[in-house]
Amino acid sequence: MTSSGTNPSAAWEVLLPAASAPARARGRALQAALRDAVRSGRLAPGTRLPSSRDLAADLAVSRGLVTEAYEQLTAEGYLRSGRGAGTWVGGAVRAAAPRARDLAPRSPGARADFVPGTPDLSLFPRAAWAAAQRAVLAELPHHELGYPDPRGLPRLRTALAELLARRRGVVADPERLLVVSGVAQATALLGLALHARGMRTVGVEDPGSPQHSTLYAAAGVTAVPVQLDAEGIAVGGLRSSGVRAVTTTPAHQFPTGIAYSARRRAELLDWARSVDGFVLEDDYDGDFRYDRAPVGALQGLDPERVAYTGSVSKSLAPGLRLGWLLVPEALADEVVERKRTADLGHPALDQALFARFVERGDYDRQLRRCQRAYRERRDALVDALGEHFPGARASGIAAGLHVIAELPRRYGPQRRFLERAAAAGVEVRALAEYAHARADHPAEEEEDEDGVRLVLGYAHLSPTRIRDGVRLMREAAGV
Repeated sequence: MTSSGTNPSAAWEVLLPAASAPARARGRALQAALRDAVRSGRLAPGTRLPSSRDLAADLAVSRGLVTEAYEQLTAEGYLRSGRGAGTWVGGAVRAAAPRARDLAPRSPGARADFVPGTPDLSLFPRAAWAAAQRAVLAELPHHELGYPDPRGLPRLRTALAELLARRRGVVADPERLLVVSGVAQATALLGLALHARGMRTVGVEDPGSPQHSTLYAAAGVTAVPVQLDAEGIAVGGLRSSGVRAVTTTPAHQFPTGIAYSARRRAELLDWARSVDGFVLEDDYDGDFRYDRAPVGALQGLDPERVAYTGSVSKSLAPGLRLGWLLVPEALADEVVERKRTADLGHPALDQALFARFVERGDYDRQLRRCQRAYRERRDALVDALGEHFPGARASGIAAGLHVIAELPRRYGPQRRFLERAAAAGVEVRALAEYAHARADHPAEEEEDEDGVRLVLGYAHLSPTRIRDGVRLMREAAGV
C-alpha cells in the first residue's frame, strides 16, 4: 500500500483487532474498523489499500470478507476503486467523527461544595433495586411491555396513591394521578394545560426556584414573581398580579426554608377559589422533616384547586427521572393528552420496578434511611456554623436538604465574602441569587446591607466534609 506520507502497514495495523472478532461478527467488525480508520484520518484520503488477496493473507481471514468490506465502503463513499487500478481511500470524509459531550450538571471539583439541590447518591439502594428489577423481569406479563396508559401503569398509580395518602395526606385518586419524568415534566405539562385554558401568566415565589420560570416559558406562559413574607407567598401580591395560578412549595419553601402557616394556606385556597384558579404544589422534599412530623400537603385541603407534584429525585436519585402528578378534575383531560403527545407514557419497566419497590416497603425504608442521614448532616452543619461563625443563625424549619445561614454583618459585604470563598475553592450560593431581579430594589444590594445570607446544601456531604467545608469558608472570610 503506497501513498505520500502514509505507512504501508497502516491498514494491517488498524484492522488486525477486527480480524480476531468472533466468526459471525468478523465481517461487520472489519467494515466498522475500516470505516473508523478513514473517519479518524488514520487512513488518509488518497491512501492506496492492499489488494483483497494480500490484506486477507495479512489478517488471516478469508478473501471474501475483505472483498465484501471493500465493496460496502466503496458504496458508502469511504473508498473508491477502478478496474485494474486498485482500491483507494476516498476524499468524501473531511473530519473525524465527533465524540458525544457530557453536558450533565456536575460539581466543578471544588474543595467544598455547598450548592443546594443534590441528594447523597451513594445512598441509592442498589441491592434492593437490583432485586426488584430481577423480580419484575421474571414476572412482568409480555403485554405490559407495549405502549402504556399515558397516565402510567395502574399498578404503580394505585401504589403511589396509597403511599401519598398515607405519608403526605393527599386526596389521591389513581384515575387522576400521572407518572411523569420528575417535577420538571409535571410543571411543563401544567403550563401547557393552563395555556390551553387561556392563561398566559402564572405566579411564582420570589425568591424561588429559577426552574419554574424557565419551564413555564417553554409552555408559552410568563412567570410573574410574587414576594414572600414570614408566612408564605403574599396573597395581596397575588391579587394585584392578576394571575389565576401560582406555583408554591408550602411544606418547605425553597430557598427560604419556611413552612407556610395554617392561616396562609387557607388564604391561598380562598384566593384560588375567588379567581377560579389553581395552586400548583411542588412537594419537592416534603418527606424530610427532622423536628416533628411533616406538615401534610396543601392538596389534601382542596384537591379540586391544587395540583400536586413530587418525585424520587431527593429520596432515590434524580437520574431516574421518575415523579408523579395529581391533577384537579378540571385539568385532568388536558394534562393526560399533553402527556400522551409528549412521550406516549413513562417507560413500563421502570414503572413496574418502582411499583414493586413501593409495594414491598422498600421505598419507606429508603425514606427512613435518608431521613436519618440528612438529619445528622443538618445538625453537623448547624454546629459547625456556630463554632466557626460566632453569632451565625440557621433560619428556616428543620427540614429538607438545605439551610439558610445568616452570618453577622462583620463577615460582609456579601459580594466580597462570596469572592473570597470562591478563591478558596468553596462553592456556595447567596440567598439573593434566587430572587427575581427587581430594578428598583436589587436583591444583592439589600443582602449586602444586612450581612451575608447563604443557601447551604448539605445532603450530599458527609458530616466530616461539612465541618471541613465550613472551616475553609471561615478561613476564607479572613475576619
